[in-house]
Amino acid sequence: MPRPLSKLATDWWDYTTLDPEILADAARLTPSDLLQLSRPGFTVRIYDTVEEFYCAEALEYIEAWKQATPDNPVGICGPIGPTEQLPLVARMVNSIGLKLTHAHFWGMDEWVLDGKPVGEDHPLSFTRCDKELCFHRINRHLRMPPENLHFPTGDLQAYSDSFNAISCAIMQGGQGEIKHWAFNDPLPRSGPYKDNPPTPEEYRKLGARRVQLHPVTIIQNARTSGGGNVALVPTEALTVGPLETWKAQKVSIWHPGHHDNPFGIRLTALMISKRIPDSSVPMSLLADHPNVQFNYLRSGIGSVTVEMH
Repeated sequence: MPRPLSKLATDWWDYTTLDPEILADAARLTPSDLLQLSRPGFTVRIYDTVEEFYCAEALEYIEAWKQATPDNPVGICGPIGPTEQLPLVARMVNSIGLKLTHAHFWGMDEWVLDGKPVGEDHPLSFTRCDKELCFHRINRHLRMPPENLHFPTGDLQAYSDSFNAISCAIMQGGQGEIKHWAFNDPLPRSGPYKDNPPTPEEYRKLGARRVQLHPVTIIQNARTSGGGNVALVPTEALTVGPLETWKAQKVSIWHPGHHDNPFGIRLTALMISKRIPDSSVPMSLLADHPNVQFNYLRSGIGSVTVEMH
């Protein structure tokens, strides 16, 4: 039987094209059920307070950077969304006097406008956000050298190759409403993928690249970052890919509850736990990564119930 058309954008793949039984199973999951989804290679953690949640996320930066030595440079790849951890990272580095001489950082993605990466003067620039919220707040004598900051805004091959030269201890991420990490969105329903989305094996070969964004991603970023001003949001971006993600020792995904919704943050956990990778739900492909952790803020888990507002 052919897969159904998307309810969100008929020319694209997304989670609404899945088997309805998977969707129904995800909707029934309680917070306790989420914890029971942990298995070897996939860990679920729930934090009770906002402070604990973002401090734990910030500490992943510290734990990664403390491993860096002259002979073993180590870095972390981090998201814009969430961003609340970034000032905490700077405060922690300054407090413990952690010198970042051999530490590295990869930005996950950046917008593309008129065929070029946006500059740091663009109001939605991810590079500027990382610098303003974190790296410019670190005391000068502790900062990592500028060449240790890697953003996908120039030579994408060099950006990708850096994951071979430098150990990526952790790749952090949030989860978008289209179930992506970084801008690894589902693909358009066209060409060889008109009747079926790419196989998980095909999708995992994708490296750092320029991508066309799913309409839901554009709407989400307008909502979360632009006050709903859709016209402000570019329709293309540069992003880290699965190819680089699989070089990270650990993938750590943070669910505060306002980037995706109660249903979405249940669906991907179920698919990863039960090993149901499907490229219409890119986050589900992490079912095949050897070390994934989902982190939930308890107050953001919510429930999948009907509430009329």
